[in-house]
Amino acid sequence: MQEVFNRLFNMHAKKVALAVASLCAGTAATAQSVGPVALYGRIYVAFDSIRADGGNTPVSSRNRVTDRVSLIGFRGSEELGGGLKAFFQLESSAPPDVGGGVFGSRNSGVGLTGNWGTILLGRWDTPFKVAHAAVIDPFGDVSSPDITGAALNQGNFSRRENNVIQYWSPDISGVQFRGHYSANEGKTAASNPFSTGVSVAFRGDQLYVAYAYEKHRDQSGATTVAGIGEVGNAVSAYYKFGSLKLSGQVGRYTRTNTERQDSYMTGLDWAFGKHVVLATYQNSKNGGAKTAAQPSCNLVGVGYRYDFSKRTSFTTDYTRVNNEVGSLCNFGTSPLAIAAGQDPRGATVGIRHTF
Repeated sequence: MQEVFNRLFNMHAKKVALAVASLCAGTAATAQSVGPVALYGRIYVAFDSIRADGGNTPVSSRNRVTDRVSLIGFRGSEELGGGLKAFFQLESSAPPDVGGGVFGSRNSGVGLTGNWGTILLGRWDTPFKVAHAAVIDPFGDVSSPDITGAALNQGNFSRRENNVIQYWSPDISGVQFRGHYSANEGKTAASNPFSTGVSVAFRGDQLYVAYAYEKHRDQSGATTVAGIGEVGNAVSAYYKFGSLKLSGQVGRYTRTNTERQDSYMTGLDWAFGKHVVLATYQNSKNGGAKTAAQPSCNLVGVGYRYDFSKRTSFTTDYTRVNNEVGSLCNFGTSPLAIAAGQDPRGATVGIRHTF
């Protein structure tokens, strides 16, 4: 009897062991196919001393503490087999100077990627912005002298669009194509607002060159206006001479019933050790109503950054805006409320930390 019991017990134990091993193997396979969810972010805050001269009511000198596009995000991916991968990202604004922020307000979406490229659905930077903003701007598109102060149609063509579908081609010898469509969810009997755009860019070890096109239908800036269309065309490039990076961007923008606007930006980014010197000059002309005096303005920005590490930096910069006609140009990040002929000035110091 004892011998029979032992045989039955051993057989049962082997079955349990096999079941546990099978479960563990399945769990391990699942763990290998699902990438970890990553938490990341940027906290960047500056102390500003600013004013705006000129005009009938100049903005008096004042101090402020400003958020320079702080953010927090989560991203992850899953291998689906056959070279196909799913991914997601949820990125939110997180201003530490005043609190608050909006969940998912920044680049957020879900998509599939394979050797054929990437498809994304959600809210995301347009190909136009990706091609010309942070990659060209010495100040990273997050400072008072950044590229949206006078170029990119004063930021109107540096958009993060809602309700988008985007396609990104694979990188082929440094060349990548991107396309986007923003759905016409706001369509009414009178208007059908949506936007489309494409870009193509080459990125090498030293050279970057890009072209982008974007069209806004039934839109005037951020406002839906039936019968108004906007079109932007722009090229940008940089070249690295060792630790010196020289960049430039030229854009042409049209809007129904206005004069064509032309703008350009030149930039310098020079690193030596932990020290980085930054500079930009921007110019914008025209773009106003055809019956009005045409805006004309420029922006000069200089800055310095000390990189304590790859994650933590001290920054300082000075920005001078000259609105020769009108009030088209302003600070790029945290602009002032100004009137015609007023010229914003400002000096800042800040701390930036990424994780």
